Amino acid sequence: MMADSIKIADGVYWVGALDWDIRDYHGYKLNGTTYNCYLVFGSNKVALIDNVYPGFSPQLLGRIKDAFQKENRELKIDIVIQNHIEMDHIHSLYEIIQKFPDVEVYSSTRAVSGIKNLFPALENFEIKTVKTGDSLDIGCKSFTFVEASMLHWPDSMFTFLNEDGILFSNDAFGQHICLSERFDYELSNGLLMKNAKKFFANLITPSSQIVVKKLDEVGKLGVLDKIKMIAPSHGQIWTKPEEIVNAYKKWATGKCKDKITFIYDTMHHSTRKMAHAMIEGVLSEGFEVKTFFLHPDERSNIVTDVLDSKAICLGSPTIMNNPFPSLGDIIFYFNCLRFDRTSLNKKAVVFGSKGWGGGAVKKLSNDLEQSGFEIFEEYDVFNIPHEEELNKCYEIGKRLAQSLKD
Repeated sequence: MMADSIKIADGVYWVGALDWDIRDYHGYKLNGTTYNCYLVFGSNKVALIDNVYPGFSPQLLGRIKDAFQKENRELKIDIVIQNHIEMDHIHSLYEIIQKFPDVEVYSSTRAVSGIKNLFPALENFEIKTVKTGDSLDIGCKSFTFVEASMLHWPDSMFTFLNEDGILFSNDAFGQHICLSERFDYELSNGLLMKNAKKFFANLITPSSQIVVKKLDEVGKLGVLDKIKMIAPSHGQIWTKPEEIVNAYKKWATGKCKDKITFIYDTMHHSTRKMAHAMIEGVLSEGFEVKTFFLHPDERSNIVTDVLDSKAICLGSPTIMNNPFPSLGDIIFYFNCLRFDRTSLNKKAVVFGSKGWGGGAVKKLSNDLEQSGFEIFEEYDVFNIPHEEELNKCYEIGKRLAQSLKD
């Protein structure tokens, strides 16, 4: 397959793949993504950083061939740096090794067992391991490695190209978008940050405390101040790295807007009426409100707004002494993400209507507490909320917002 590489620095090329069609990945909805790989030409050796998802090897190999032609070099990859072993970054590894049998593979120590599990034919293949601070020289260009365990897998690491100031960050700082443009400056900042925020909320949130520590560690190594470009494994390349680094610091430390996200479902419109009354109370205090009605709205967009909200309001009718089934999906997801790891315990109001003895509100409150939320108030009504009860909903929303003001 013919495909063009894109030069991002002297002797450095993007040789990744464009997945225009993927719509569901890592548990959330998207409109395509990229599998970014990079080829670095040293005077002595050529290094490939990461590779691609099943089915995309022809794109990768086509771009690699194009990059070698542009550099007027013989087609020979000497080194593969495997920053992460999830399938969207490693599937083509065995194919590369078969094509270039003398190639050396570098990874973190934790990656080795995973690589050999994925590719049994590599059981006796030597994989060279690196740790934080180790370096690799390929002639005129050199790499420094930084272990990045749990960003977002145990085996993850970063690779820094010293001479050009490029951080190959794998999944960190990425976005799941697929566009013809490759660089941050080619997009509006709003579109780029929206997608970066969604990526963080859905993938990086559980590792928020690690993000803070890792940025500090990279700073102590003297790498942070030298970064001129961040080349992640998905989405756009950052030529203004301070923008995404600062955003990660904000998201990881739980810095939020004066904002409350409402998430609810309804059976006969009673819970929805309660939500709308509560929203009015929140708005009266000047807070931003985001709402998600669980029939059409899905989890990945919900948690993107929860990320920078100070609180959530979760509403559900009771059905057979339990929450409405649609609430189960988001509750399980909250438990995976653990927003309390962003150093801020978000508050929550849980509300709904009941026909018999109830049960949904108490169960959802318990589930939210186990997911790291602080319950501000519980409120359920019998059948239809009347004027007095809707007024109480308004007051709950108002008091919640008041309690969150700095």
